[in-house]
Amino acid sequence: MCGAKAGGPDASTIKPGETTIQGQVTRNGEPVAGYVRLLDSTEEFTAEVPTSATGQFRFYAAEGTWTVRALVPGATADRTVVARKGGLAEVAIAV
Repeated sequence: MCGAKAGGPDASTIKPGETTIQGQVTRNGEPVAGYVRLLDSTEEFTAEVPTSATGQFRFYAAEGTWTVRALVPGATADRTVVARKGGLAEVAIAV
């Protein structure tokens, strides 16, 4: 199960006990707007959110291994992340 919210991560909105995957998408060190997809361990689409104006994103996900895929104009990039129950997994994606 995954819930996704648009916009930039705000640490004050993380609820204790929720498994969270968040990060930022950049190009040449600068934030880039686009979309980020969450794929399960079999590469099955689970959720998608737009990045904020500062390239940030957040997913609330189940514990496990996930692929986070950034989709921005002219580029895509994948990162694998392991989400631990009740933990925060930070992901930096350079495209």
